[in-house]
Amino acid sequence: MIRLLPQLVLAVLCAGFPGAAETAPNTFGNHVVARGAFQNARIRFEREQRGTVAFLGGSITEMNGYRPMVCSILTNRFPRTAFTFIQAGISSTCSTTGAFRFGTDVLSQGRVDLLFIEFAVNDDQDAHHDRNACIRGMEGIVRQARRANPEIDIVITFFVNEFILKTLQAGRTPLTIEAHEAVAAHYAIPTIHLAGEVAKRITAGSLTWKQFGGVHPAPLGNALCASMIRELMDRAWSRPLTPESATVPAPMPPTPLDPLNYANGRFLDPAAARFGQGWTLGIPDWQSLPGTKRPRFSAIPMLCATEPGSELTLAFEGTAIGAYLVAGPDAGTVAVRIDGKPFPDVNLDHAYSKGLHYPRTVMFGTGLDAGPHTLSLRIAPTTSSTGHAIRIMRFAAN
Repeated sequence: MIRLLPQLVLAVLCAGFPGAAETAPNTFGNHVVARGAFQNARIRFEREQRGTVAFLGGSITEMNGYRPMVCSILTNRFPRTAFTFIQAGISSTCSTTGAFRFGTDVLSQGRVDLLFIEFAVNDDQDAHHDRNACIRGMEGIVRQARRANPEIDIVITFFVNEFILKTLQAGRTPLTIEAHEAVAAHYAIPTIHLAGEVAKRITAGSLTWKQFGGVHPAPLGNALCASMIRELMDRAWSRPLTPESATVPAPMPPTPLDPLNYANGRFLDPAAARFGQGWTLGIPDWQSLPGTKRPRFSAIPMLCATEPGSELTLAFEGTAIGAYLVAGPDAGTVAVRIDGKPFPDVNLDHAYSKGLHYPRTVMFGTGLDAGPHTLSLRIAPTTSSTGHAIRIMRFAAN
């Protein structure tokens, strides 16, 4: 169960932001973009007095920030409704990882009525995604969500880091926001342009980056986001329901933005691989490894190897294959072959893994013909780190 903030605390946190306690219809202008009917979740909450709300994202979602504030907004707006709230934020993860773990972390828990997604910051600073990668991950999440429940309501929120802030202040749209906004427009999904609102206020001198709280916002910054989401609800849900009000499935566009999106993204157990000498499947001996470890991953069995030349094969079906792994100070490079054909080597080392065992998803091959394939991995002799290690939590297939 999520510990919710009392309404009084929420009101105090939102103080200074018009619309926090009594939201005006257009306090935030075009930084709150309403699309689609956005009525299905509200109808279920009011009439059936139950509902499930999921939050998918990185550390901004995982932290005690905007998420519990939005939970409080909902429980106060629908006091008779029995809510289930799903916290599916994992620090450092991007929309690619989100698409592959969505089934396990969210859909496995049953029908979801309202989904909040946040990946603009991590797709930028953590994954360094290009536009295609941003779209493939976000569109994959959306199509999985709509396939599981065509009546689901979705909100995509754009948080902000210093690069995104400077880009907006220079009059340009950051790549990750533009890509995610393209997905939202294609599927008629509302968006919350928190980044744009923050840039506007900082430029006007009514807010500072320090007051906002930075990449991981302070209570004041998270309250600003929550008040923008409240305004979206107020715009869409201000009129009473009528006897004719009914839930309506959202149409699924027949043509995706990117046909290589991860709409069929899923995790595969590493035990399904065939491996020999040099590999172990179990919980790593973290005590013997240099670098910071996150408790979330410390008890997960992983498929591990540390010596160049160690090989494995994996049979899978789909159009793409990768791995969700932790890359530490000793992260290596793997040589890749799919169906016997060489693919580019993949360097597992990351800027954030120099002193941390860092979670990331790497793709070994995309755009494959649909059907069965065989992946072959071999640890390469080259490395940009202190070692040659690979530690796979799950394979990721689409």
